[in-house]
Amino acid sequence: MVGRWRDGTGTLHVVGGADGADGAEEDREGAKGSAGRAEGLSAGRAAGIPLTIAASYRARARGLLGRDGLTGALLLTPASGVHTFRMRFAIDVAYLDRRLTVVDVHTLRPGRLGRPRLRSRHVLEAEAGALERWGVRRGVRVVIAPRAFSAAPSFCTLTSRCHGWDALGRGRDSSR
Repeated sequence: MVGRWRDGTGTLHVVGGADGADGAEEDREGAKGSAGRAEGLSAGRAAGIPLTIAASYRARARGLLGRDGLTGALLLTPASGVHTFRMRFAIDVAYLDRRLTVVDVHTLRPGRLGRPRLRSRHVLEAEAGALERWGVRRGVRVVIAPRAFSAAPSFCTLTSRCHGWDALGRGRDSSR
């Protein structure tokens, strides 16, 4: 069972796709295209990217409005589309499915409306050009380590349970 996300911070890690594949190869070749890819964190991205998680209605509505820039990335969850009305800078937008696999990536200038993506459950926003530098592109999977797990030896994803804690930082015995 998937728990609910809460507003907070964490780190973003790009998993797979380190060989330069853009996901289209996997679509054309099926499972054969991904057989040679190393699963795990790539060496250049082991430190992680600072991430802000916006899960409440209020945090999602505020988003990046009124900011002059962004350090790291912003995860909007749940979300399937975004807009850049009243924003001061262009952003990269990555649409993520339930398994945190990138469905689509676009750059939006201020004053634009991004079309919702049908399979999208989360939206990752960053300054224009940042997602390309980080290697976030269609078909790549990302891992989110909420701040509560920064000292844990393994990473926790949206659907996983790690070391007796769920993805929200609650213990198994904790009530909602």
